[in-house]
Amino acid sequence: MALKSYKPYTPSSRYKTWSAFEEITKAEPEKSLTKPLRKSGGRNNQGRITVRHVGGGHKRRYRMIDFKRLRRNEVAEVVAIEYDPNRTARIALVQYADGERSYILAPGGLKVGAKVQAGPAAPPEVGNALPLRAIPLGTEIHNIELQPGRGGQVARGAGQRAVLSNREGNYALVRMPSGEIRQINAECYATIGQVGNADHMNISSGKAGRTRWLGVRPTVRGMCMNPVDHPNGGGEGKSKSGGGRQHLRSPWGHVKGQKTRDKHKSSSRFIIKRRKKK
Repeated sequence: MALKSYKPYTPSSRYKTWSAFEEITKAEPEKSLTKPLRKSGGRNNQGRITVRHVGGGHKRRYRMIDFKRLRRNEVAEVVAIEYDPNRTARIALVQYADGERSYILAPGGLKVGAKVQAGPAAPPEVGNALPLRAIPLGTEIHNIELQPGRGGQVARGAGQRAVLSNREGNYALVRMPSGEIRQINAECYATIGQVGNADHMNISSGKAGRTRWLGVRPTVRGMCMNPVDHPNGGGEGKSKSGGGRQHLRSPWGHVKGQKTRDKHKSSSRFIIKRRKKK
């Protein structure tokens, strides 16, 4: 993926760095593989805001992605690489021999006309999905299942990748994108390669309006608020003593920086090495 910058003819283009969309080969989505996506505005079924800074944005349709790759030992051809407004990664439209089409996450290097398949006998090539027991050690993988048959849950964003580092009995040791090393059932499926659109992290929108198009509303710092509105609010001017700078808290009073993971979570036994060393 390539990025393009702009000459500063306007203030919004001065720092704008945007995707060139060179890999996109099809503008409109496959209508049969989409469904309506209703906006919540960050509110739950009682009308209360449970997720802040959500609202507005361009109208979208949800693309149904095949995270499970259930059609095993069948070769599919990549028909197109498409843009998906619901995720940072690109998606690939693949077609099987009987004419059925589906969407998969597009790994880097996957081109139109390439052949992909899923199954234990599939070659370990980019875009193919295999169980962890059949993937060579040291291979970069993405769209990893945590439970057999549940569908890929790990390493699905743009540029994400994990590495299959070892196998011990019925488990594979996978180094996650965060650096954590985790045991995963060797029967779980993963897709070969790194998720495409790796330069997404270098994009600069250039103006606030473009963020609003994505459905993200403005964020106001807690220090700018009154004490009644936020634990960090109040103080005489930009106070460093009584204005809340020294105690970073969330709007609900929880101290930031503390670990929130349950100490007795059942899946903790599968973590071999934490992402942060003590």
